[in-house]
Amino acid sequence: MESRTKKSCNLNIPTLLTILRILLVIPVVVCIFMDSLPAQIITIVCFVLASVTDFIDGKLARNTGQVTNLGKFLDPLADKILVNLTFLALVVLSYVPIWMFGVILVRDFAVDGLRMMAATKQVTIAASKYGKLKTLVQMITITLILLNIIVGSNIFTVINGVLLYIVVILTVLSGADYLIKGRRLVL
Repeated sequence: MESRTKKSCNLNIPTLLTILRILLVIPVVVCIFMDSLPAQIITIVCFVLASVTDFIDGKLARNTGQVTNLGKFLDPLADKILVNLTFLALVVLSYVPIWMFGVILVRDFAVDGLRMMAATKQVTIAASKYGKLKTLVQMITITLILLNIIVGSNIFTVINGVLLYIVVILTVLSGADYLIKGRRLVL
């Protein structure tokens, strides 16, 4: 009976929002490859909805005291699944250079590896302000790229190019921040 209560507590509203974010990746990745306006609209709507859940779930969990270990595990995982799979699709469709995606992946693997090492020593490395800013700018950039797939504007193409470089800079800065802070905690 006691384990059943713990499981139901883990599946609170914030955690369900995180799971919804993971599930929304499916229509994003499927529809992004369809060459029709309805599919493109589904892609951007699902991506924006998933991105919004990222900001709601954490705030809701903290404000209502519903922070769980499952939520702490799933939230960053959901972000990476959403952003990285969408970026990968945009690489395949030639909207994002592969080297930029490579920088994002290397940073994510390095930070996740550091977090796993810290976890073995019972140390939690919390999300940094740079990491949160990076995720926000990634989600805005992807949204604008998806919007540009629909409208095909030269101004969006230029803005998206600039934003992609900002994403790379924030990716490197946030990765360095995690590695510097985390190295002290782990070593």
